[in-house]
Amino acid sequence: MTEHTLEASIHELQRTWMDHAIRVATESVANGGGPFGALVAKDGEVVAVGNNQVTATLDPTAHAEVSAMRAACKRLGTYSLKGCVLITSCEPCPMCLSSALWARVDRIVYSADRHDAAVAGFDDRRFYDLFEKKPASMWPTPVEQLDLPHRTAPFDAWLARVDRIDY
Repeated sequence: MTEHTLEASIHELQRTWMDHAIRVATESVANGGGPFGALVAKDGEVVAVGNNQVTATLDPTAHAEVSAMRAACKRLGTYSLKGCVLITSCEPCPMCLSSALWARVDRIVYSADRHDAAVAGFDDRRFYDLFEKKPASMWPTPVEQLDLPHRTAPFDAWLARVDRIDY
């Protein structure tokens, strides 16, 4: 298989996966969920699928991407999604993007973007703007440090463990 043929094959597979993620998002709406769908794939196979479950589970972190990554980690028996691709119907919000980075996915592919989401009433642009442009002193929620002498005790305990699993 030539490099060009391989690229075309990967592109076609991603289109198939994206169609699946968009279907999941659309079905989520029909079932009372939010209009977001995602899947995690590895080695050419779908490992897990997730949809937005924020209102269904009363969990503000139950976005489609996070739901798919949680399911993928359970199925694969690991916290690391290295070697995986995250396919999502919409550009990940900052929380989902950060989660994907922590999960160490190899690549993220999305279809609709933050502006499309804003038109539908899901305006995550303000969160992107907050992190990109505003100093913490201007954020709508105060974020402050309470400096205590034992603030590093949990890290000291962590570093002292010889059986820790670094991530």
